[in-house]
Amino acid sequence: MQQLKASAAFSDTKPHYDLLDGLRGVAAILVLWYHVFEGYAFAANAPIIENPNHAYLAVDFFFILSGFVIAYAYDDRWGKSMSSGNFFKRRLIRLHPMVVMGAVLGVITFLIQGSVQWDGTHVATSAVMIALLCAMFFIPAVPGCSYEIRGNGEMFPLNGPAWSLFFEYIGNILYALFIHRFSNKALAVWTAIMGICLAFFTLTDYSGYGSLGVGWTLDSVNFIGGLLRMLFPFSLGMLVCRYFKPVKIRGAFWICSLVLIGLFYVPFIPGLEPICYNGVFEMVCIMIVFPILVWLGASGSTTDTISSSVCKFLGDISFPVYIIHYPFYYLFYAWLIKNQYFTFGETWIVAILLMAGNIILAYLCLKLYDEPVRKYLAKRFMHKRQQAGRQR
Repeated sequence: MQQLKASAAFSDTKPHYDLLDGLRGVAAILVLWYHVFEGYAFAANAPIIENPNHAYLAVDFFFILSGFVIAYAYDDRWGKSMSSGNFFKRRLIRLHPMVVMGAVLGVITFLIQGSVQWDGTHVATSAVMIALLCAMFFIPAVPGCSYEIRGNGEMFPLNGPAWSLFFEYIGNILYALFIHRFSNKALAVWTAIMGICLAFFTLTDYSGYGSLGVGWTLDSVNFIGGLLRMLFPFSLGMLVCRYFKPVKIRGAFWICSLVLIGLFYVPFIPGLEPICYNGVFEMVCIMIVFPILVWLGASGSTTDTISSSVCKFLGDISFPVYIIHYPFYYLFYAWLIKNQYFTFGETWIVAILLMAGNIILAYLCLKLYDEPVRKYLAKRFMHKRQQAGRQR
């Protein structure tokens, strides 16, 4: 485990699990790749996204990682140096500056696109500004409301993937209010209950999607599904952390990365009788494979400069690239629809440039905006209290 504090805002930040940071970055890059092919499916009105078919499960992998890291960073601080208010400040400082950046980029690209919904209906500037304000304060849009400006039901129409951060915030709130108080046994029971609920939702295809790609809109099915998608893996990640004991493994980062890529490229599995077959694969990934990958990633360590640098870079950009890329993909989707491009072969140069540009922009946002803002906020709202606590 390496000391990686380059993008940390707090002076008492614990050492990072560098391989887990790297795996988070690998999953984030695969999300970018997946969303490229989402554009072709969207343009062609196709029901299934091809190549990589199951990369939407990266969100569930993120939730397990988040639960593990939150438990590692904070479980032993409650009642000592950590209070609920202190915890909430830390999480807001860590996450919200880039949430605001994603919303700002979302409104810019929406205006560039012509301020129109996908069906061509023009949207009033006042509605766009309300959407921006709500996105910055993380107020989700109800399908059909005036500030659900794209017209396809997204919870955050300026930046669709922000839905997963909405549930991440809920998970953080629940953790601070009561989950952190659970004994190991109580946490295991809670996790089992959440797992049973998620398995029922998934295996019965309760959403009717044929997959676990839920949570992005604020109807009842998606809210329940998104909540379960967060609660079970988040709790499972905490449980893994509490029982974690490292095992000896060489090349853990590269092995785990290849496994992730392989899982995300498994084709969609049709069939709904007697259970949803695709749901069986999803639950195997979430319940079994992802926790093993987190355990192995936390156990391993980089042994050469190249691996260390790769993990460091991927970890640093993982959150920025996830939260800022989609506004530019909206422009890409509009271009695909306008020109009737339905395949990667027709547009591969643009797609590659789009991904590369987002990675570069994410790194620039990290260094020029996110890190300075987080350091300022930490100094303004946290460090004085930390120093006072140490003096006492």
